[in-house]
Amino acid sequence: MFSMTDTARQELDAYFEGKEKNPIRIYMASGCGGPRLALALDEPGEDDTVFEEGGFSFCINKELLSLVGSVALDVTPMGFSVQPEFPLPESGGGCGSCCSSGCSGCH
Repeated sequence: MFSMTDTARQELDAYFEGKEKNPIRIYMASGCGGPRLALALDEPGEDDTVFEEGGFSFCINKELLSLVGSVALDVTPMGFSVQPEFPLPESGGGCGSCCSSGCSGCH
């Protein structure tokens, strides 16, 4: 249900070097391109599933996990890539709703 590439693990190791390894939350964020999965430092709660991988703890809300299936963590030139197995549900956001407010990522 969760996988992480060696490259992603190395990036996390570098980030946490000399620091305590806090739990990492996988959550749904919205933006110009529509909903996407993202990462944040956060403690797991009662409604979360926790994965231990590569010496790190990852938490994700159980309901979100049921929507996305599995999650794959990798690194791209743009930063971390958190890919769901199943497409994220559309939330009515996306480029059309933010361009009028000056979203720089819209075409």
